[in-house]
Amino acid sequence: MYTNFKKYTPKKPVHKFTDLDVYQQTLALSVIIVKDLRPKLVTLKYAFVENSVISSTSLPMWIAEAHSVRFNDHAVGLGLLEKVMSGCNKMVVYLEQVKGIHGTKLDNDLIDDLVKRYHDVRLKVFRLSKSWQKWYEPKK
Repeated sequence: MYTNFKKYTPKKPVHKFTDLDVYQQTLALSVIIVKDLRPKLVTLKYAFVENSVISSTSLPMWIAEAHSVRFNDHAVGLGLLEKVMSGCNKMVVYLEQVKGIHGTKLDNDLIDDLVKRYHDVRLKVFRLSKSWQKWYEPKK
């Protein structure tokens, strides 16, 4: 008997950008960056505090914008998703730099968790981009 399988549950339909899992995750990550990490980085005088805050808070806004423009200008919507993936990579770089520069003075478990979560979000945005490309007919 196969008892180790999870019961299949379909995902909720997406009616607005706030329904997107990648939006919810990037929003949660930006809140963690601003509330928990930023104050510590300010006291450590990390040079790129504002850059990392701006990058993390931009990601949910780009997802919302991509969701809005994808029907009118599909290429722009996909381009914004590319920006989100690039932004996730940028956040990983900022976090790895913080860990390298101030590693002993910070909670490395928090940094490692944030890095993992940004990698996961980047992969989900990639999959979202591929699913949006499926219903787009390229010009011949």
